[in-house]
Amino acid sequence: MPVYDYTALTAKGKKKSGIIDAESLSAARQKLKTNHIFPISLKETQASSDGEQIHQKIGAFFRRIRASELTMITRQLATLINAGFPLVSALDSLISQAGSRPLQTMLSQIKESIVAGSSFASALLPYQDVLSPLYVNMVRAGESSGTLEIVLDRLAEIMEKQHALQSRIRSALAYPILMTAVGALVLFFLVVYIVPTITTIFSDMNRVLPTPTRFLIFSAAALKSYGWLIVPLLIAMLLGVRQTKKNVKGRLALDTLLLRLPGIGKLLVKLATARFCRTLGSLLANGVTMMAALDIVKNIVGNARLSQTVGQATQQVSKGQALAPSLDNNKIFPSLAIQMIQVGEQSGELENMLSKIADVYEQEVTATIMSLMALLEPAIILIMGVVVGFIVLSICLPIFEMNQLVM
Repeated sequence: MPVYDYTALTAKGKKKSGIIDAESLSAARQKLKTNHIFPISLKETQASSDGEQIHQKIGAFFRRIRASELTMITRQLATLINAGFPLVSALDSLISQAGSRPLQTMLSQIKESIVAGSSFASALLPYQDVLSPLYVNMVRAGESSGTLEIVLDRLAEIMEKQHALQSRIRSALAYPILMTAVGALVLFFLVVYIVPTITTIFSDMNRVLPTPTRFLIFSAAALKSYGWLIVPLLIAMLLGVRQTKKNVKGRLALDTLLLRLPGIGKLLVKLATARFCRTLGSLLANGVTMMAALDIVKNIVGNARLSQTVGQATQQVSKGQALAPSLDNNKIFPSLAIQMIQVGEQSGELENMLSKIADVYEQEVTATIMSLMALLEPAIILIMGVVVGFIVLSICLPIFEMNQLVM
């Protein structure tokens, strides 16, 4: 069924835009008028014969869909299905409630695929730029087991926890980053524009300036001459890192280096462990086999080195070895997590144990970041104070010497 993009007026004369699916252009106009919406312009968003090229364009277009929107729609879809709505009717109800045009278009295309005879999971496949492998595979498991509403509810819960953790991390980092950026700009302006103006009075002195003053004058001159290179160098460094990540060996080397950094490495391992356990536990609880679940989790750990470890563990599990010793071969995952997984396997409560491990490490990550931020803020203030104090001292020392000469 074609999907149409419309701009229309409501009964109160307000302008409204959105999308609508209908058999034809005239049917779309009639459908809008039935809802007391009067179209000004109406055009088809895509031709039904475009095939795979359309899916590729849509995939790039949908990257703008926010995770919070997807979480909300998933929760609402679970509620509607649990209330007895057929899947197609539930999707149709949610299209008008979607907050953004890309999300509306995606829901319309998914609904069209289902009406054409595809399963829900198959209809989600063209949108893997937006929907993770976890999402698609859990929906497939829910469809096959007849528990789609439970699976969607669990998916919404997982996404909400991940979003909450990411929000806490971003909130904790926002103030120190802003403070560092503003402080750096202030110091740059001070050294490049203010200091040279003050230090020109020392040029007529026939005396050797103190070492701090000479260093300050040299730094100010260097920044004024070559400071413009800072931005291009940063851009080149970011592009280099991005290009390295596109290469398999380069990304593996970069992620291995990150894991070896003092403090940061352990934090990244804990964060990846929480993601690994949360996802694996949810997949196993919804009927996905261990091998299939490990293949999915391997791609969403977020670190190439850890992904390689999970891949090696998958091979060991396929040969009959237990999960805990398979993960422990490379000594990367925390020993506490390995021990808890081993207990879960032995007791037959692996899914619940994985969920508990995820809770533990998510709390640890949050607490660690909060502690680091509490130390970082005074550290930034101290560093800025030391730099400003050095500038003041460098300017004052020659003045003190001039006063001594006058006396």
